[in-house]
Amino acid sequence: MADFWFDPACPYTWITSRWMLEVEKVRPVTVRWHVMSLSVLNEGRDDDPEGDPEGYLWVPVRICVAAERRYGQQALARLYTALGNRFHVGSADWHALPDALSDAGLPPELAEVGMSTDHDDAVRASHAEGIGLIGDHVGTPVISVAGADGKRISFFGPVVSRIPRGEQAGRLWDGTLLVAGVPGFHELKGTPHEEPVFDDLE
Repeated sequence: MADFWFDPACPYTWITSRWMLEVEKVRPVTVRWHVMSLSVLNEGRDDDPEGDPEGYLWVPVRICVAAERRYGQQALARLYTALGNRFHVGSADWHALPDALSDAGLPPELAEVGMSTDHDDAVRASHAEGIGLIGDHVGTPVISVAGADGKRISFFGPVVSRIPRGEQAGRLWDGTLLVAGVPGFHELKGTPHEEPVFDDLE
């Protein structure tokens, strides 16, 4: 079981999540989805790294938490896929949230909870669970999995601009676990990032 914490607003996290779906096909891994929040992560900062002064990034995470609470883990997975297809692949704006809910087989009126603070405690609790595994010096996504010795291996990323497929996805998973599982491991970076590429989605 691989636990995956995401903020649906992040396009790079979306690509990492699609990589995890590829990993499920080639490794004995099942993904369990959880919400984290860039809004919560950046609270109290003097700058605004997400460019969201009005706090609109709260809206989709509230809806995701509400969907999981009411309809379960599979509903959250479907909704995350629908949100990514609408907003990252399709470049829609957040006014299309009811359409994404419909795509996921969920009631479009669930979008209304995005403007309410009723689920904020649940958002914060889910976020705290994920970020508590690694620390608030990272962002989204956070992935955590049981290692061969039973101890948890938790890490931020990997951040990729394209979706690895097939055995390439499996090798990246194997290598990430190998590196992240080394005692004392802290950070590994590659070349400067590229814009996310969505045109190879199946």
